[in-house]
Amino acid sequence: MFIPKTQRIEEISKNKPEAIKQLESIFNAKVRVYIDYANVRPWSVKLGWHIDLKRLKQFLNSFDTIGDDAITFYNGYLAGNERSEKEKSETENCKYVLRTKPVKIIKLSIDASSILPDSTVLLDQFVQRALLKKYEISTIEYLNERFKDMNKKGEYFIENMKCNFDVEIGVDMLLDCERDNAETFALWSGDSDFADPVEKLMGAGKKVILFATARKVSKELSALVAKGLMIFDIQKIRDFICWKKELERKRDPNEGAPKL
Repeated sequence: MFIPKTQRIEEISKNKPEAIKQLESIFNAKVRVYIDYANVRPWSVKLGWHIDLKRLKQFLNSFDTIGDDAITFYNGYLAGNERSEKEKSETENCKYVLRTKPVKIIKLSIDASSILPDSTVLLDQFVQRALLKKYEISTIEYLNERFKDMNKKGEYFIENMKCNFDVEIGVDMLLDCERDNAETFALWSGDSDFADPVEKLMGAGKKVILFATARKVSKELSALVAKGLMIFDIQKIRDFICWKKELERKRDPNEGAPKL
């Protein structure tokens, strides 16, 4: 049952009865929610709007099958980084079940001083080998020249931040299944690494719903639709979960929705 947590949610729901009806049918038994934020955050570029973490929590908790402690938020933490500190505080204040770990900072060399003009040694770190093989020698030489330009400016390394929660999320979902903590598993991600645990959950008779956006679902997960995986396009609930200042930007909720 849908019981709006705030007056604003109640007002919006009056204009979105179909979305609420669909979610009530999806959330008709005990639910666990898993939010892979490193995968979700970049969706704002495609969507043209941002997810408000407080509003998302309030909206999900408006369904009586989603307990206050049933929404786990996975996100890396970078001490001293303003955005990271803000996200951590926000998720804690919103009372998500927060799972975090330090972000790894990997230094990648772009020192081109001792490489040949047609060498792919540096490019191997950034470009898939299958694509590199398609490049003409002139393209490789051009890119190596750009590395040298950066070297002249004193840049010899690029920092790449990495923090992956695929293993933790997969394990948590399977443990919740084993402990019979939920009948419905709502995963906010489109990453191909979840194909195996999702298939195991469905094999155990659990309902799995992928909350994602158009063209952000891997082919491995999309292939599981035929076996019962459901995909819910989050554009349908945009007004419930986006930043308040973005509410006035109206879009067709079905625009660009995955074709299932």
